[in-house]
Amino acid sequence: MPVEPIVQAAAELLGIDPMYIANEGRLVAFAAPDAAADALDALRTVPGCERAAEIGEVGADPPGMVLVETSFGGRRGDGPTGR
Repeated sequence: MPVEPIVQAAAELLGIDPMYIANEGRLVAFAAPDAAADALDALRTVPGCERAAEIGEVGADPPGMVLVETSFGGRRGDGPTGR
């Protein structure tokens, strides 16, 4: 997920992960793979949404899990059984 450099720097200084802090004004939308580019193009025409970005994809494996690839190349998972 794109994080502003100033936010990343502050988070590192405070020892917190930007993914776990409140973040008002964000939208997570799901679109079919063949419609993603058009959806992003449409979002980017809205003032304040010029930096809309694709941040991931939905897959079937592993079932019921959300996997995050970290900036260091690691993976974190969260799902029904915890992390």
